[in-house]
Amino acid sequence: MTSLPPQPLSPLDGRYRPAVGELGEYLSEAGLNRARVEVEVEWLIALTDRSLFGTSPLSDADKQRLRALYLGFGQAEIDWLAQKEAVTRHDVKAVEYLVRDRLSTLGLDAIAELTHFACTSEDINSTAYALTVKRAVTNVWLPKLERVIAALRALALEHRDVAMLSRTHGQPATPSTMGKELGVFVWRLERVAAQVAGGEFAAKFSGATGTWSAHLAADPDADWPQISLEFIESLGLDFNPVTTQIESHDWQVELYDRARHVGGILHNLATDIWTYISIGYFTQIPVAGATGSSTMPHKINPIRFENAEANLEIAGGLFATLASTLVTSRLQRDLTDSTTQRNIGVAFGHSLLALDNLERGLGEISLAEDVLAADLDANWEVLAEAIQTVVRAEIAAGRSQISDPYALLKDLTRGRRVGAAELAEFVRGLDIGDEAKERLLALTPAAYAGLASALVDQYLTVQVPEA
Repeated sequence: MTSLPPQPLSPLDGRYRPAVGELGEYLSEAGLNRARVEVEVEWLIALTDRSLFGTSPLSDADKQRLRALYLGFGQAEIDWLAQKEAVTRHDVKAVEYLVRDRLSTLGLDAIAELTHFACTSEDINSTAYALTVKRAVTNVWLPKLERVIAALRALALEHRDVAMLSRTHGQPATPSTMGKELGVFVWRLERVAAQVAGGEFAAKFSGATGTWSAHLAADPDADWPQISLEFIESLGLDFNPVTTQIESHDWQVELYDRARHVGGILHNLATDIWTYISIGYFTQIPVAGATGSSTMPHKINPIRFENAEANLEIAGGLFATLASTLVTSRLQRDLTDSTTQRNIGVAFGHSLLALDNLERGLGEISLAEDVLAADLDANWEVLAEAIQTVVRAEIAAGRSQISDPYALLKDLTRGRRVGAAELAEFVRGLDIGDEAKERLLALTPAAYAGLASALVDQYLTVQVPEA
């Protein structure tokens, strides 16, 4: 047997690459190194802008040429860093050497010694990770989540009035509408998505053990905490002023817990849609040329929702590991976070893949309203709740002498089917007022959905802002 040519070990880099490839722009090794170069370059500019150590601010042209080091970062830089790291055995040091090399090429040797000035590797890394994770979440993951929410909202609004039999504990229960049930997921997801969007992306820039010791040794008169704060905030990040050698990663823990929370809600959605498909509430729209089963030609398998379910479980496990590992570091620094953070992209990759499947799956289902209607008509006993509640109200109002309305309805309906005619006969014989009796006689399972439709209109309708 011949050996295969080099192959991707992860399906995210193989089979599923088209669905998740955008994340590689940020959460790959190359994306991380590009961000490291960005931090090194911007720190050089920040130092010279303040004329520290006898320097003068760079010209706009020189700043532009410097920024081209990360704006134009490509294969040449990737290869250069790989070769240099093979010698240095230190990834951040390789980045420093790359910047120094390019400064020489640009004729800016005079500021070379300010490259990586007073920085520990974690100053560069925490800032680079904050940049890459923020950009991946903001530019790729959140927009995909928002598209799934939008697809759900559209279905919720479309089916706001379509009554369905609820199934609490898997048993027939008080009806709702399909729109309202899908709207519950919209409401849940929007809440957590807003928390993700409003979360921190923090970095530290305070030296070897978070004390600015080297900075003060070089210039005791400079306000280094303020300089660091202004530098980090200039990159669009939040500043953490009180740390050990590493930024404490608490913002990452919060983010990954929220991403895992989103995944849990989506997992609930996937299993519910799968179940609705299995009982015929939704039909799947055939895709031309697609095969559902290798041996049963009639089948259309709910693979989008099954694939999403599995990938959400993988992502959830990885997010949980990231959160539990990154929350701690021995004394002032250990390296458990280094290899752990290299899997951030894997966690978001499986989550993004699940989102892609859900978005596509939601566009490939159609509500079988006739099935929902038939299911409701076969379960008139769900009106027992309404009847016993009305009887209680009549007793309270002094219009009935019934002693135990719950037991009365329990004897009639528990564990047995009751049809429309039988229920109507029962209502006519109740000791209640005529108005209440007429209301109950007019009630059907399909009409017993309360405010389900109104809830969708009130809480899920997108308000278009005035121009």
